[in-house]
Amino acid sequence: MKGIVLQEPGNAVLKEIDEATAGGDEVLLQVRMVGLCGSDLNSYRGKNPLVSFPRIPGHEISATVVDPGSHKEWVTGTHVTLSPYKACGQCTACERGRPNACRDNQTMGVQRDGALTELIAIPAAKLFRADLSLKELCLVEPLTVGFHAVGRGRVTAEDTVAVFGCGGVGLGVVAGAAFRGARVIGIDLDDQKLETARKAGAAEAINSKTSDVHAQLMELTSGRGPDVVIEAIGSPATYRAAVDEAAYAGRVVYIGWAKDQVPYETRLFVHKELDILGSRNAMPEDFRDVIRMLEAKRFPVDAAVTHVVPFEATPRILAEWNREPERFTKIMIEVS
Repeated sequence: MKGIVLQEPGNAVLKEIDEATAGGDEVLLQVRMVGLCGSDLNSYRGKNPLVSFPRIPGHEISATVVDPGSHKEWVTGTHVTLSPYKACGQCTACERGRPNACRDNQTMGVQRDGALTELIAIPAAKLFRADLSLKELCLVEPLTVGFHAVGRGRVTAEDTVAVFGCGGVGLGVVAGAAFRGARVIGIDLDDQKLETARKAGAAEAINSKTSDVHAQLMELTSGRGPDVVIEAIGSPATYRAAVDEAAYAGRVVYIGWAKDQVPYETRLFVHKELDILGSRNAMPEDFRDVIRMLEAKRFPVDAAVTHVVPFEATPRILAEWNREPERFTKIMIEVS
């Protein structure tokens, strides 16, 4: 079968690979669409420390059941999405019922080969069915990352939530917090992304390139600061800003991963008595929540997906994305 292989940094090729076959606990799927995210771009650039080469990317997936094997609950022709994570089941995170934070987690397209191929074999327990289009199914996994962060922040309808970064992951945060009834403030330096964030549920939007973020947040929260600040960028500046802007006794959730050391005013940790939380991957309940939201048509799918390209164009679009990342919000590959 055909697959997209990252041979080395900056070199993606379409080539023949071994055809997938399903084992006893697996279902054979025909891959329909695969979404690309920032981790895929970092893999292409050789900046993802978790990736070795060669590697087949792709973990945001919509697919169709080709052969359910012994799993009678799955019928040939059913459209599905899936959880791309594989936990060890033995580390402290797994023992505590949080396999999303598994010490030895393996995500498709990162620590193991992904879905940019014609066929994949996936454990039946990882599959989710939904009354959604192929494009919507492909959006489920990236949105779950934001939904999980919202859960980590214990967001309720009583909260004002500020979201730093309104790209693919940040949009999931905006949508997840709005779905819980919270008042959401989106923060980004791109007006188009902020407009999409409004469509996803943000009540207010702040352009950090043209506005004083602190002054705007103080005005919008009557001088209190947001109850919850969720960081979905991964820069030292926004890591610090999240702590600076959070209300007293507020919560700060980090999804983005700052590659450089972050100097903090640690007094604020104690003086505000902040809850500072990390958020990684997603749990099955996050997938189910996102599916409910998408089935309720509460997310601007067409505005969020900026580029849809055919399978054979994947090497070209990766190269273009690498050269001009600001042109792209969400890329989807039509595999079949």
